[in-house]
Amino acid sequence: MKSFFTDKVLKLPVYAKMTVILIGIIALISILYFAANIIIPLVFALIIAILLQPVVKFLVKHRFNRILAIIITLTATILLIAGVLFFLISQASLFSKSLPAIVDSVSETINQFLAWFSQKSNINPGIIHEQIASAKKEFISNYGSEIGKTLLSVGNTLIIVFLIPVYIFAILYYEPILSEFIKKLFGKDNLPKLSEVMIKIKTLVQGYLTGLIIEIGIVSALNVTFLLVLGIEYAFLLGIIGGLLNLIPYLGGLVAVALPMMVALATKDTAWYAVYVMIGYYVIQLLDNNIVVPKIMASKVKINALFTIMVVIAGNALWGISGMFLAIPILAIIKLIFDHIEPLKPWGFLLGDTMPPIIEIKSILKKRKKR
Repeated sequence: MKSFFTDKVLKLPVYAKMTVILIGIIALISILYFAANIIIPLVFALIIAILLQPVVKFLVKHRFNRILAIIITLTATILLIAGVLFFLISQASLFSKSLPAIVDSVSETINQFLAWFSQKSNINPGIIHEQIASAKKEFISNYGSEIGKTLLSVGNTLIIVFLIPVYIFAILYYEPILSEFIKKLFGKDNLPKLSEVMIKIKTLVQGYLTGLIIEIGIVSALNVTFLLVLGIEYAFLLGIIGGLLNLIPYLGGLVAVALPMMVALATKDTAWYAVYVMIGYYVIQLLDNNIVVPKIMASKVKINALFTIMVVIAGNALWGISGMFLAIPILAIIKLIFDHIEPLKPWGFLLGDTMPPIIEIKSILKKRKKR
């Protein structure tokens, strides 16, 4: 380890190095947590700016003023997102009107199931109903505080939403200055490697987000078509929500299938429709995982399932829902950087999904016997 003011190498024992690394990690996590309202919109803006950069360059190349090109690109993106949100909100408002009836119907179905279960298991149904009633009381008592937390969360979200376009415009406009700053920061000696890493990061983010948008569209279309065939109400809303929840690996799929199953239980005469929904969504997930993702995503993000789950849970603990959405692309960028720095390559390999060749014990034993 080199000191900051001299070229002397400071040799530290292993426990001292581990202590420094641990303190650094704790400090980084603390900064990310307490400065979330500043960092989250910046990260969203940076990722979206990387996605929109080719469009801005295309317009500038065709003799558009740089500021005008950024404004056109940003305005078109905002209008597209606003159109999707308007459709979802209009559908959600209709859904909210029917929500009390859906809840009552689902509650009735649960009560029927509990009555059947109590008969089969010889458990007093009164005990089960008492536990449910106590859970309801606890929920109601905590409801006021939860409303306050929800309003605070909505307020923070609105601040982030309004800040992101401003940050995107600034990043796209000052992109030449930012790129030159990074090159000067790392020096001329590291320029070839730095340029390679920056190009790969841009390609990774652009390819990943473009593929993700296409995947959301395909999964949403399959969900909506399937729910329409079954005659499930609010098929468009539930199908698109299912496609968006598919962004959250493993955990999002469970929530995505639970919502249409509840609606099926509440609006259909038989519970078999809920079973059909579960089977249909399972088939769609199989198609997505085995056909859509390999063809469209083309393994752009090579991260193993263990760290994918861990980073999504950690992102939720650190930044909430925003952290769950940002976890995968951030980890993919970190892995890419690790893969291009010699001392960090083992960590990049650990995050990846490339399995090392497995040496069979039998072949080793045979070779020993021959000797």
